[in-house]
Amino acid sequence: KRIFMNKAARYEDLLREIRGLIAGVKDPLANYANTAAAIYHTFPDINWAGFYFFKDGKLVLGPFQGRPACVFISAGKGVCGTAAETKTTLVVEDVLDFPGHIACDARSRSEIVVPLMRNRKVSAVLDIDSPMKSYFDRTDKKYLEAIVSLLETTSS
Repeated sequence: KRIFMNKAARYEDLLREIRGLIAGVKDPLANYANTAAAIYHTFPDINWAGFYFFKDGKLVLGPFQGRPACVFISAGKGVCGTAAETKTTLVVEDVLDFPGHIACDARSRSEIVVPLMRNRKVSAVLDIDSPMKSYFDRTDKKYLEAIVSLLETTSS
């Protein structure tokens, strides 16, 4: 059973866990895989957490936790492609209202996508979905951007 903690407290614990998981590990794939698993298992109200890598003008599925997902997403398409193209974190309260949303899992209702930058270019995006409408907020944005910052500075 999970002990109730507020979202910020869960994220503080998650940040400590991820710092420990990636300490001294220079392999990005391993760090992304452990980060996706840590996020997925920290929050019971998410149904997908993972990464897409930006390659040859499109996003390609990377390490994740959840149901099978779309393998390729074109730049500028869907929430992930739009976040990659604009280089900004997107918080979507209801994916059904997002123009061009790509439904990899029909159960998803809200989504947050955080771009990872390398040399001022998007190298990947962190994508997290929830079956609950309006699940993600400023707290998620703040902490997920901090997690992405850790990955940007520790993985080569």
